[in-house]
Amino acid sequence: MIHLESDYNNGAHEVVLRHFFQTNAERTQSYGDDCFSQEARRLIREACAAPDAEIFFLAGGTQTNATILDCLLQPYEGVLCCDTAHINVHESGAVEFTGHKVLALPAREGKLAAGDLRAWLEGYFADGTAEHMVRPGAVYITFPTELGTLYSAAELRDIHSVCTDYQLPLYVDGARMAYGLAASTDVTLPFLAQIADVFYLGGTKCGALCGEAVVFPHGAAPAHMLSRIKQHGALLAKSRVVGVQFQALFSPAEDSLVADGAEEERVAECSPLYLSIGCHAVNLAMRLRRLFVDHLGYCPFIDSPTNQQFFVIPNDDLEGLRRHIGFEAWCPVDATHTACRFVTSWATTEEEIATLEQLLS
Repeated sequence: MIHLESDYNNGAHEVVLRHFFQTNAERTQSYGDDCFSQEARRLIREACAAPDAEIFFLAGGTQTNATILDCLLQPYEGVLCCDTAHINVHESGAVEFTGHKVLALPAREGKLAAGDLRAWLEGYFADGTAEHMVRPGAVYITFPTELGTLYSAAELRDIHSVCTDYQLPLYVDGARMAYGLAASTDVTLPFLAQIADVFYLGGTKCGALCGEAVVFPHGAAPAHMLSRIKQHGALLAKSRVVGVQFQALFSPAEDSLVADGAEEERVAECSPLYLSIGCHAVNLAMRLRRLFVDHLGYCPFIDSPTNQQFFVIPNDDLEGLRRHIGFEAWCPVDATHTACRFVTSWATTEEEIATLEQLLS
């Protein structure tokens, strides 16, 4: 069985594990003051071209979203996002649990449109009863989106422009950031550091056992951030556990990650390791896409350039596919077809995709 259900159904990249073992006997400070976390911060600042960035390490994505948004928002404020956003659909109301309403706008291919955002804000502030309503306090997007789609640099600039006009912080959820950056043609970490007020680099889905790195690129984190993270139960006493991993992920990529054949140049250009494993997963996702579309004749459910691939599959074919592949039935399309999600990751191998090509072609 080849498992393509998700990008968090595996352990950690061998480089990360090796770094764990190599540093395990060292004694360090706690609560983020350890030498590994400090070095990871240095490497991330360098990768983002953001020397003044403030960086905090948390354990998981939902915890990070709920904690950071609660720190950004006043008690009477909510967060704007599209209706397919992770915080609106797949986080069990974690943001609402902190007392902040999620204000959802219609999604366009999984994305929030700047025009829709501006129109909503214009309507809100033109309403004479606005003081009796939840006030917008931040804007949330994901890169890549829940449907594997990507914002272009122009789309992000437009959203940033709206946020600037209304003095709203822009928060980018980067749970799958490595795969989004690998697939994008015009969005880089330095670019994100310019237009976002805060974003996080996902580790859990991108080669780490656990952990997310929250980046305030302009050095403007809310006051007493460490205390507020701890108040949310999100401050790791043994913070080195995450720091060690991000130190490994943002160190230069190793030769063992370079693929064979036509993909070699693309993967080799991706450094540090965090970006290299993103390139690896996206390259294999494109091979999977060619197999399903060109050879099996399935239609894409949405045009995703990232490691998440969605295909419309006849229900009669599902049982046969499940003999070989683990995948997720995403949603029904009609009475006889289902949209299904197949996810490659840093852990997917060339051999696994080659096996599928032999079995299914």
